[in-house]
Amino acid sequence: MHPLIGDPARNGDHSPDGDRPRTADQPRTEERPHGEDHPLIEDYALLGDHQTAALVSRRGSVDWLCLPRFDSAACFAALLGTDKNGHWRIAPEGADTCTRRAYRRDTLVLDTEWETDEGAIRVTDLMPQRDCAPDLVRIVEGLEGRVTVRSTLRLRFDYGSIVPWVRRTDGHRVAVAGPDSAWLRSEPEVRTWGEGRATHSEFTVEKGEKVAFVLTWHPSHEPPPPEVDPYESLRHSVEDWRAWVSHCRYDGPYRDAVVRSLITLKSLIYAPTGGIVAAATTSLPEQIGGVRNWDYRYCWLRDSTLTLGALLSAGYQDEAVAWRDWLVRAVAGDPADLRIMYGLAGERRLPEYELPWLRGFRGSSPVRVGNGAASQLQLDVYGEVMNSLSLARAAGLPPEPHVWKLQCALMDFLRTAWREPDEGLWEVRGGRRQFVHSKVMAWVAADRAVRTLEADPQLGGDLDGWREMRDEIHREVCERGFDRERNTFTQSYGSAELDAALLVIPRVGFLPPDDPRVLGTIDAVRDELGQDGLLRRYSAEKTAVDGLPGSEGTFLVCSFWLADALHLAGRTKEARELFDRLVGLTNDVGLLAEEYDPVAGHQLGNFPQAFSHIGLVGTALALFGDETAG
Repeated sequence: MHPLIGDPARNGDHSPDGDRPRTADQPRTEERPHGEDHPLIEDYALLGDHQTAALVSRRGSVDWLCLPRFDSAACFAALLGTDKNGHWRIAPEGADTCTRRAYRRDTLVLDTEWETDEGAIRVTDLMPQRDCAPDLVRIVEGLEGRVTVRSTLRLRFDYGSIVPWVRRTDGHRVAVAGPDSAWLRSEPEVRTWGEGRATHSEFTVEKGEKVAFVLTWHPSHEPPPPEVDPYESLRHSVEDWRAWVSHCRYDGPYRDAVVRSLITLKSLIYAPTGGIVAAATTSLPEQIGGVRNWDYRYCWLRDSTLTLGALLSAGYQDEAVAWRDWLVRAVAGDPADLRIMYGLAGERRLPEYELPWLRGFRGSSPVRVGNGAASQLQLDVYGEVMNSLSLARAAGLPPEPHVWKLQCALMDFLRTAWREPDEGLWEVRGGRRQFVHSKVMAWVAADRAVRTLEADPQLGGDLDGWREMRDEIHREVCERGFDRERNTFTQSYGSAELDAALLVIPRVGFLPPDDPRVLGTIDAVRDELGQDGLLRRYSAEKTAVDGLPGSEGTFLVCSFWLADALHLAGRTKEARELFDRLVGLTNDVGLLAEEYDPVAGHQLGNFPQAFSHIGLVGTALALFGDETAG
């Protein structure tokens, strides 16, 4: 085994895996700094195997991949730094961005095509559902002419900070650093050499010829896993995804967008436990150059419950059962210690720290790992959990007595806790407040408990007490959270600020959609928080509620909520026009980040974002399906 050499202190060009110095017929490779030419968020497509995810750019470069789990350290971190922090690019020699790309119908298999003066190629990227170890498969196929293709693989473990040692063995290049190892092979073998602390390959393909690469991770102390057949993996991946999509009940307008969102949500589920991550990335900024950069690779109860609702509405019960089982394990214990988010297996400690060696996406630092908001009090999650379990019961999930016992325990805690201030669903870091949305969702928790017990009295519970609690919350919100002069609910008691989350009031049944207070809130939120027809969450520039400097883009799920509210209020034409525009904001492969900058015309925030795709599915079902939104 040899170190990855090529240290500036050494003389000459040395390969990263101990090969001979570069010979005259081996062209010097180019390295692209991630400066102004750094890809945009919408330039990326998603790959995944139901345990982790990769992002591949329009340049054919895999710039983000965490192994073996969503929340593991990245071995490709160029997304948040430079190429030196790890990436894997396959593209024609001298080519920049691809000519076109698209997922194969109803799958997460990506085809990227380049047309050059010499001919055309297609690169098919996928992460097959793993039997043992995670694999990234990349198949190059000649379409026309004779094209020279380059592969540059730069593995950097621990978020781009550790250069591995590399050796050759049995047709593989094996990179090892501490607990991590990655095995690279090609079928057929192609000319490969080391240079500039990277592994390079060059070959030509003519029409009909194929070269397949497989990169496999496994713990370095274990024997290597069995090799996967790249072409069988491709066939199985296509079959598996299409079989899953075939269960989708939605067959209305925008079906392709809805199916793509459902596939994206499915890909964010950690299959071994049923936990659902909020996004595949950390620290993609809510403002370019700003500090609002957070790690979303964890399981928020709110996002998970809403994902569950979207999947149930579309006809997917297996995921709902898996999530319910995950929930019971994760929240087991004292209901007063309910966390707003957990790790993939229900871990509670998610310490937040920074990675100073990464410059951040387009210079947006700091890059953060972990999330300090995990210890916050957010009362709305109790309502989300109670509502989702109510939906699951109504959808026919097999009853579990211990689940109802858990719900009763949550209600016992909420009976007094609902009066407390909290950090709210936006996880503000500017101090706790009496957020109206939090109170409304506490009302939802009581309301769903009452409805469940009314429908099945044998379950047992404090029906009268929950009714009293529900009525008390309703009275207080209407008295203290409503501005009569402006005819709108406000962000918190006594505040003049508004909040887009108030738009869920009619959807959850707190007030009828034609109530004058609801109609006034819709118009006020649209007027005060609107930007170019889309909605911000709240006025970050005008208030210190979130405790952070700078601003952010429009929040996509809030705009979907606006479409829902308009539809419920009888303004369906406006709702459909807004929905059409929102679907138009998806990138070329149908994906959405958390936010959108209508001035610059670019996506912002972690990507792809479950919240945004939940909104797309729910609003489509509300506008065009037999189901109601949410």
